[in-house]
Amino acid sequence: MIGYICKYTPVEIIEAFGEEPVRLESGYKSHEHAEALIHSNMCSFAKGVLENIIENNIEEVVLTACCDSIKRLYDVLKGKVKLIYLLDLPRKKDPLAIDLFYNEIIEFIEAYQAFKNKNFAEENLLKILESKSFNKEKESTESIAILGARLKDDVIEKIINSCTANVINFTCTGEERVFNIEAKDNLLKSYAESLLNLTPCMRMAEDRSKLINKELKGIIYNTIKFCDFYSYEYAELKSKADVPLLKIETDYNDSNNGQILTRIDAFLESTGIKKMEKQKAKKGYFVGVDSGSTSTNVVIIDENKNIISYSIIPTGPKALESAFKAFEIALNNAGLQEKDITSIVATGYGRVSIPFADRIVTEITCHGKGAFFVDNAIRTVIDIGGQDSKVIRLDDSGNVIDFVMNDKCSAGTGRFLEVMARTLGISIEEMAKVHKEVKENITITSMCTVFAESEVISLIAQNKDQRDIIHALNKAVASKAVSLVDRIGRKGKYMMTGGVAKNQGVVYAIESRLGEKLVIPFEPQIIGALGAALISLEGK
Repeated sequence: MIGYICKYTPVEIIEAFGEEPVRLESGYKSHEHAEALIHSNMCSFAKGVLENIIENNIEEVVLTACCDSIKRLYDVLKGKVKLIYLLDLPRKKDPLAIDLFYNEIIEFIEAYQAFKNKNFAEENLLKILESKSFNKEKESTESIAILGARLKDDVIEKIINSCTANVINFTCTGEERVFNIEAKDNLLKSYAESLLNLTPCMRMAEDRSKLINKELKGIIYNTIKFCDFYSYEYAELKSKADVPLLKIETDYNDSNNGQILTRIDAFLESTGIKKMEKQKAKKGYFVGVDSGSTSTNVVIIDENKNIISYSIIPTGPKALESAFKAFEIALNNAGLQEKDITSIVATGYGRVSIPFADRIVTEITCHGKGAFFVDNAIRTVIDIGGQDSKVIRLDDSGNVIDFVMNDKCSAGTGRFLEVMARTLGISIEEMAKVHKEVKENITITSMCTVFAESEVISLIAQNKDQRDIIHALNKAVASKAVSLVDRIGRKGKYMMTGGVAKNQGVVYAIESRLGEKLVIPFEPQIIGALGAALISLEGK
């Protein structure tokens, strides 16, 4: 078995030697072994690949010199595996580049022959290439494109299974390896040219904006944490692409899979290509369950969209138990039984874990739906919950047309305020008070919860007035929220949802920065569950 990572790797040459090439993935929860060998700030993809090689005892590796991180990976692996080979990758596909890459392939064949002590048979390569012969392109259909860094296979599969459009994977390993080998008099040179003619990766000196066409319904662009190159291309694409564009960031572990899938699902829903089972509205009672990180909320409505009852309880350590309990409370409050319920839609991060739900919909769509129902003049929803904060843009019909999320850490969320309240030794209710007049206008310089807590401890040690510290913390949360608003552009009327909307200090601070009043629903924590109930009723 020989491991590789790049689509420009001469995989078919390896197969012609009778060896098994295996594409190395980067998806380890821990980089324990890798961080002992490579700097902790190195690209998470390179660290994950190194962890893969160590964990699976892979002894033969072929890399391409596509970036400095992979070159560093090559340096680290020298002497630690039986074979480590680095192919120099041209940046173009002109005749000179083809000659250079052809020579690289010749040198690789010679090196691998010497290592394996076996001869390379060109006729074996020809058979393999003929089995991967060039296929006629499919007629263009409505599509969604995946660009940027490679995504994990399970995420790709989720996208394919979730949308009605054709999914085109333009990431570095997404393309099917098919060849049109004509020059059999120099098979290897023709092969080198075919490899370079694969859809150009981001590192190639080719105009990748040509990949964007009028047929695309949207683009999902994946970036790697700490890699600036992808961010540069994303910025260029954003300025050129006249289609919906979603940016996500991957560090190739499972810790942020929930947030990434939430973003993707919401994006697919907003572009109208999310698979949704449509059904005619029926009479009866309809339920929305919002399983969040801090609270679980349930709303029951009737066929006339009247709210019959609702419940709000802490989520606790077991999301499923909280969902059952909140549902039971809402049923009891309404004087109903489970058999009286027509359908149930679940939303929130715990939505996939609720077995009694008929459908699941992202909280992005549900918050937009619920907010527009409460006030159809709302065009921007600011939702600050326990785990994340998000800003949602609605059109004149209440459809989600854009959104941004802060899901990297607890900065600017309810969790941030809870930690600070505990540090100050006060209740979260005390944190919610408005302190318009302060003795000293303190500014918290860090939004990181850990660093901000250290700042608060330092301010306490300096005997600063507690009300001034609370005011500074509320300003910090407001600053984070407004920065998200500015990322999609300011457009009123504004509504604030989520538990933090009960914090009058934060509301006042956001209003001061926006220069506009916020609409605060009668119970801001149930808006997501209300939207889910409405979707349950409408069946779309």
